Amino acid sequence: MKARFIAGLVGALCLGLMIVASTAAAGKSSTGLVVGPVVTPPYALSTFAQSESGYSDPDSVTFNESDIFIGYGNGGAPDGSGGAKSTIVEYDMTGTVVATFTVVGHNDGLRINPSDGSLWALQNEDANPNLVVIDLKSGKQTVAQFPEPTPHGGGYDDLVFTKGGIFVSASNPANNPNTGPAIISVKLKGKTIKVEPVLAGEAQATNVLTGDTVTLNLQDPDSMILDPFGELILDSQGDGEEVVVHFPGQSCQSAFVVPLTYPTGADTFAGLMADDTAFATSDAGFIIFADKQLQTVYKIAAPYFFIGAAYTAFQDDSGTFGFVGRTDFSTGVSTPIITGLGNPGGMAFIPSSIGKLSVPEIPKCPK
Repeated sequence: MKARFIAGLVGALCLGLMIVASTAAAGKSSTGLVVGPVVTPPYALSTFAQSESGYSDPDSVTFNESDIFIGYGNGGAPDGSGGAKSTIVEYDMTGTVVATFTVVGHNDGLRINPSDGSLWALQNEDANPNLVVIDLKSGKQTVAQFPEPTPHGGGYDDLVFTKGGIFVSASNPANNPNTGPAIISVKLKGKTIKVEPVLAGEAQATNVLTGDTVTLNLQDPDSMILDPFGELILDSQGDGEEVVVHFPGQSCQSAFVVPLTYPTGADTFAGLMADDTAFATSDAGFIIFADKQLQTVYKIAAPYFFIGAAYTAFQDDSGTFGFVGRTDFSTGVSTPIITGLGNPGGMAFIPSSIGKLSVPEIPKCPK
């Protein structure tokens, strides 16, 4: 299911070569891959946290008013087989461990429910999915199983809370073309989860680069986030595209597809796939992202963030080279700002002043 991205933009060769040349000081492995992160000014990079004895493979990232939460997959199978267990680590804003939680399965989705402050953890993105809701005050866990079989034949990867519903990405579809849903909505009552389709894997969408109407075939629905304008953004990782859903779950819902490109000119940029995207919600703050290959959670700082700017983590299908780029959703181009990474994935923008979390609203259908 891991398709390769389309070729980069014509004329980007020089930019790609300059970026690769700037990594020389970091050193290279015997395979020619860059070893260690290389930062493009004005951004600055520091280590926020690292894997420790007992937990490894950091990925999912979320936060509340005081703390940051990282999901460690611990090398578990993405279908939860083999006794997979994950560790959710709660850090304060300086990277000091506050608490740890063990959940059954392979974690690949983590969000704070703004309505009650609980932590929702999704496990097993390939099959046999479950949801664990953690009361952060007591540490109590409530485990809920999704209805089986899932309507698309796979698992669930990521979730977004809105006043219009709780949306979940439906990952690892069983069919090609994908005739199942790529996004669902969920309602949780006790330990019972009710599922409703929102966006079909073969939905009609407008290509933002050409204006043409196309039929999607989403073979790798993955990470998901709400942008600052109330649009739902779904990353179809192996397909090399982002899907923007206007008015999700409403009668006027529509979709736009953004094919992703990036500077080319070196073999290390071939075959990269997008993972999490984070949007700057304040001009002051920082970005947290996790790199499974380097076993490190990083912090990106800058003198100023443009509100609404998008940042995306990219990795290759071998998990040995990746970068974080600033992504232009009108062109699909993501320009690297941090290169020399291994397998970056989970990402979140943390504003300098958070305040009490509120459930985000999505625009209503025009009257």
